[in-house]
Amino acid sequence: MKSARPKGIFMVYTDLATDLFRVCRFIGRYFYELIRPPYEWREIARQCYNIGYRSLALVSLTGFITGLVFTKQSRPSLAEFGATSWLPGLISIAIVRALAPLITSLIVAGKVGSNIGAELGSMKVTEQIEAMEVSATNPFKFLVVSRVTALTL
Repeated sequence: MKSARPKGIFMVYTDLATDLFRVCRFIGRYFYELIRPPYEWREIARQCYNIGYRSLALVSLTGFITGLVFTKQSRPSLAEFGATSWLPGLISIAIVRALAPLITSLIVAGKVGSNIGAELGSMKVTEQIEAMEVSATNPFKFLVVSRVTALTL
């Protein structure tokens, strides 16, 4: 009786290569549509507002709470050595250099990712994407390129 292991390993690599090809094709199409006019400046500005400005309150609240927790945990250790005067400098350096970019990226990725997924899924279900194709609007350029560009900015 033959083992199914080689076929399974082959399928894993085939699936990996297929996924890698799809990602490369998506990136190539994104850059092709990005440099090709007409440009959707209003949609990019609207997405920058939705992604950046509307995430500011949540990111600020999370950063504030992280700073409080970090201060609460660091103070007893510094008090043992009589270095409590170093606490503000330590907190500001640790937050700005290490924690702020990480926390911001995680919060924005979660909030914006779910928002974009829900919005595009709803548009697909209600056939708005097909309506864009019928009206001679490029849905990839309008929906995907504008959002990815706004995320990058």
